[in-house]
Amino acid sequence: MNADGKVIKKVSIKINSPEKLNVKMNKDLFEWVIENLLKNSLDAIDKTTGIIEFTVHNRDKEVLLDVTDNGKGIDKKFRKDIFRPGYSTKLRGWGLGLSLAKRIIDVYHKGKLTLIDSILDKGTTFRIKLAK
Repeated sequence: MNADGKVIKKVSIKINSPEKLNVKMNKDLFEWVIENLLKNSLDAIDKTTGIIEFTVHNRDKEVLLDVTDNGKGIDKKFRKDIFRPGYSTKLRGWGLGLSLAKRIIDVYHKGKLTLIDSILDKGTTFRIKLAK
C-alpha cells in the first residue's frame, strides 16, 4: 500500500508475436482501443500481482490479437451486456469503453472485437480480428 492508502499492483505486460505483420488501420483509433482494453484489464486485476498478455496470431487473410488478463473475470450472466452502451461494473465512468472499442473495430476497421473467454477469478480474453 502506498502513502495514499491505495493498493499497489505489480503487473507484467507480455507481447507475443511470431513475426512483424502489417495491417491497414487508423493508428489513433486502434491505439484508443488497445488503451481501453489495457485499462479494463488493469481494473479487473484485483490481486497485487497480475499479468496482461497480448498475443498476435498470423492467419492466411487475417491477423488476430488476443488480449488476456488474470483479473476477476466476467460473470456469465453479464456477458451479453458488456458491449452495450452504458453498461459498466465500475463505480466511475460512463460504460462506453467496450461499446466504442467494438464499434471502432467492427464498423470502422471492418474487423471483429469479441469476448473469447472469461472465467471468474481466473481472467478474461478479448480478441481483435483484422483483415490483412
